[in-house]
Amino acid sequence: MKSTRLPMDVKKHIVLIAHDNKKDDLLEWVRFNRESLLQHDLYATGTTGWLLERELGIEINRMQSGPLGGDVQIGSKIAEKEIDFMIFFWDPLEAQPHDPDVKALLRLAVLWNIPVATNRASADFIVSSPLMEKTYERVVPDYEAYQQERERRLESQVEKEMKKEGDVP
Repeated sequence: MKSTRLPMDVKKHIVLIAHDNKKDDLLEWVRFNRESLLQHDLYATGTTGWLLERELGIEINRMQSGPLGGDVQIGSKIAEKEIDFMIFFWDPLEAQPHDPDVKALLRLAVLWNIPVATNRASADFIVSSPLMEKTYERVVPDYEAYQQERERRLESQVEKEMKKEGDVP
């Protein structure tokens, strides 16, 4: 499959998400990385966004709470190429009522090749990377060409079926 490059500006669009048992960890991490994070556009789901606004004293682009659709909203922004990377302090020891949405969100992050940190150590590595202060081009498959090929194959199948049924000469 062909690939394309998606640019990230110096000012990144960063999603910050934390499950309930990880919100304190995320807040502590945000306090430690406050100055770096203030250089970027920040997004968050519901309660996490509210806590971050209070902690950082800045406006956060807030979505719904995760269980109310916030994970899906973030996933949509990833698919629309509006998000550059995600910090998601998730709780692997507790089942979440919206686990399918979380899985879909992580799948989209992989699909669109955005960096994802799921714990403090990986978040530290990402935010301290020299790439945080530069433009960067991430490589993603050319999904437009992929979609066009799928549509061509579907049209071909439909034509074959119509010929079998005698609907097309």
